[in-house]
Amino acid sequence: MTKQPKYRQLADALRREIDNGTYPPGSRLPSESELSARFDASRNTVRSGLSLLVTQGLITSSQGLGYDVAMHEVFELNASRFENLEFPQNGDAYSTDVTNAGRRPSQKFRVELTPAPEFVAERLKVAPGATTVLRFCHRFVDDVPWSTQATHYPEWLVEQGPRLTEPGDIAEGTTRYLASLGIKQIGYFDEISTRMPTPEEARLLEIGAGVPVMLWTRTAYSEDSPIRCTTTTFRGDLNRMNYEIGDLSARSENEPQ
Repeated sequence: MTKQPKYRQLADALRREIDNGTYPPGSRLPSESELSARFDASRNTVRSGLSLLVTQGLITSSQGLGYDVAMHEVFELNASRFENLEFPQNGDAYSTDVTNAGRRPSQKFRVELTPAPEFVAERLKVAPGATTVLRFCHRFVDDVPWSTQATHYPEWLVEQGPRLTEPGDIAEGTTRYLASLGIKQIGYFDEISTRMPTPEEARLLEIGAGVPVMLWTRTAYSEDSPIRCTTTTFRGDLNRMNYEIGDLSARSENEPQ
């Protein structure tokens, strides 16, 4: 078996120590000179090993200040309750969930008329390239980029819900707004996948090298037709999603949430 290069041995050793808590999140790693002495390795070898851990999203580097173990304060989203009108909300579902978790939400909006991408047209049952209203949100939790959300609404829906074209937030949330007009969301179909981010996603979400994104596409339906297609793109290192399905009365309150 071929022996691993020394820089990989160094990276593997530090990765194990990060995993077992020797270096907890936010802690400072030993200096390059200390690591050089410990592993009997050149400064370039040490830097190569540390660079590998940076690309894997395990550590961060500050110019001239050394290397720190990455902080990963995960936000948990209950996808079953998200946008469910039966649960009390203080504004839209995102703001409610983040606030209830004791965190601080903020978001930036963009609204535009745009041709439907093929995958959106398929889900909304409109012709490819048909005009849709795109409501795009860049969302933050405690000022840290959390997700981007792109929601396409079919053009016919705007005639009944003109506020969908407003450039700012709809305070009560679009799902409640449409329900108030008699266009009630009665079901949805979710699709979840992962991949590496595009350059634009990495920029918006401030994602370090080696960190994937999670894509959550929800197509929502009224009684008669699909009414929106929403794709939320999450930072893979800061988010976790769960669902509640069926009777969970036997589930202990002490189990992980």
